[in-house]
Amino acid sequence: MNYFAHLVLSRPTVESTVGNLLGDFARGVDPAALPAPVRAGLLNHREVDRFTDSHPLVREMKQCFSRKRRRFAGIALDIYFDHLLIEHWQKFEQGALDEVITGFYQRMEAGQSMMPGENMRRVTRRMIEYDWFGSYRDVDAIAESLDRVAGRVRFANDFDNAIEELQRNHNSICDGFLEFYPQLRRHVAEQAIER
Repeated sequence: MNYFAHLVLSRPTVESTVGNLLGDFARGVDPAALPAPVRAGLLNHREVDRFTDSHPLVREMKQCFSRKRRRFAGIALDIYFDHLLIEHWQKFEQGALDEVITGFYQRMEAGQSMMPGENMRRVTRRMIEYDWFGSYRDVDAIAESLDRVAGRVRFANDFDNAIEELQRNHNSICDGFLEFYPQLRRHVAEQAIER
């Protein structure tokens, strides 16, 4: 799961928002030094990633990718899952999508001082400024996001234009996501890490 889905699976508090985003910025961070609600959010993020990465449906979706891109299939699926969650929002979630996104941005802004490291603050400010979550409605924005990730990989790779693989396999990936996501939601609720 990527940023948006992690926040959907978090609690509607500033601390939870920071903690659930922190999972992608936690290198060098001592979890024991975090306030308890932020640490719980970080642990929730990690449990979401663990469940997702080990799930048979997700493993099966990774096999849709060609060999040259399979190494990055997990990253591509994480980002595409945000798009699919938004595309199928009313099947899974309550509340108007735009209001939910606005709430995420407000909590991200309010949580800037709790975020360890300038990189996390810089990236989350960019998310807000450029409305990353709103842009995830558009598959072209997902393609740009994937290409930006490919550009940040520090070694030669064939990850650019990964959107081709996702679009070519859209139906099977979408079907897999629609089956997988309710299981993930149920798992997060049962684990109750942030309760």
